[in-house]
Amino acid sequence: MIEGWLGSSLTVFVGVTGILTGFAAFMTGQAVAGTWKPYWQVVIYCALLGAAARFLGFALFQGVLWSLTGYLSSAAVLLLIGTASFRLTRARKMVCQYPWVYERSGLFTWRERHPDGSGGELTRT
Repeated sequence: MIEGWLGSSLTVFVGVTGILTGFAAFMTGQAVAGTWKPYWQVVIYCALLGAAARFLGFALFQGVLWSLTGYLSSAAVLLLIGTASFRLTRARKMVCQYPWVYERSGLFTWRERHPDGSGGELTRT
């Protein structure tokens, strides 16, 4: 059942998508955020990494190459990893580069620092 939906076995999916291309998605999110590029680039790169994960599963482990659900699940997992990495890096860079303007308000967020110490609204990017 799950092999038909993923286009490969669960262990291949976790190994190829979760570990191998998941690391690439994590590094992609960091690179895009570290160079101040827009978020939509993470989406495009993770979509391409999803295709690469499908090809590796096909070429190395005899998975189904043209599995739409397999591709969508791979791309979704990679986009989740890339987005988390992008937000972590962007929040760290905002606080480290502009410490007089922003302070950390969570793992993925920052807010404006007020001189009176009252805090501020969350800044959306």
